Amino acid sequence: MYKKHNFGAGPCILPSSVMEKAAQSVINWDGMGLSILEVSHRSPEFEDVVLKTQLLVRGLLSVPDHYSVLFLQGGASTQFAMVPMNFLTPGKKASYLDTGYFAQKAIKEARLFGEVEVVASSKDKNYAYIPDQFNIDPQSAYIHYTSNNTIEGTEIFDFSAAGVPVICDMSSDIFSRKINVNDFDLIYAGAQKNMGPAGMTLVIAKNEFLEQAKKEIPSMMDYRVFRDNMSMYNTPPVFSIYVAMLNLLWLKDQGGVSGIEKKNIEKAKLLYAEIDRNSLFYGTADAAHRSRMNVTFLAVNKDVEARFLKFAADQGIVGIRGYRTVGGFRASLYNALPLSSVEVLVNAMAAFEKIYSDTTILELE
Repeated sequence: MYKKHNFGAGPCILPSSVMEKAAQSVINWDGMGLSILEVSHRSPEFEDVVLKTQLLVRGLLSVPDHYSVLFLQGGASTQFAMVPMNFLTPGKKASYLDTGYFAQKAIKEARLFGEVEVVASSKDKNYAYIPDQFNIDPQSAYIHYTSNNTIEGTEIFDFSAAGVPVICDMSSDIFSRKINVNDFDLIYAGAQKNMGPAGMTLVIAKNEFLEQAKKEIPSMMDYRVFRDNMSMYNTPPVFSIYVAMLNLLWLKDQGGVSGIEKKNIEKAKLLYAEIDRNSLFYGTADAAHRSRMNVTFLAVNKDVEARFLKFAADQGIVGIRGYRTVGGFRASLYNALPLSSVEVLVNAMAAFEKIYSDTTILELE
């Protein structure tokens, strides 16, 4: 069915079986004579979708019973403000680890609600690494991490005990690897990386932590309101939740998170090995902190960069142009991207190196 090798950073690539089922449901959902786009979110059928999706999240991530699973809206960008609005109480400060563009955005929003301490930053090396030596004030309201830095290509693999509540933005690596939910008090993630289409935001939160929230918060910004209303305080993102359910069912069939993690490690190893071998490219992230989801690399010069983008496009490879403020290349290896697509990219890099090195590059024009 698929034609292009999609390395785009988001919205994510989805399995063809999920796309086909979703497409059918847009016309006629499960033989109901209604589209999933027009069905009532208060109907028993859709309430069942919400419940099934919650149960899939719980099963795939081994979410303990004393955590709530919520489906919100507004993406991670709304969470940047919603987190401090709920938990940065007067007289407290919040601790943040600055590991890149989206961590900076979270810090900026938090400062609107109270004191913020940046406990460490990797800005000194263009966010090419994850700081691992820092102190957290034991009186902090919470520590905030960004587990995977989509633009800079780094990822946190070890969440050591912090001594304070831990909040983590897992938008771009949720469901890609095993995590211990008990290590966190609140996890949030936009859907459009490994879960489904944009529109839904997943929140997994410890109930005891939710009760520490400020008492006077607008209802649409209060986690407890959504917990107490089965994520349907207002009209939820119906289609996004439905496709997420289909995608999580697909993930379960792949051997769950453990199974997909093995495949993700294999894909990342293959691409990083070619980057390290190829004389025309080099990686940007420190080896110990390289992301499995977003592989960032540069060309040795602008001529190589421009010509390889065209060469790759001719091979059906799309979505590898680096973020607009960074340049170079970014290949996102989300769950549904098959190993065969990574092999196509690696082979293209090797072929391009040979052509560029051995000819007057007329063949590339």
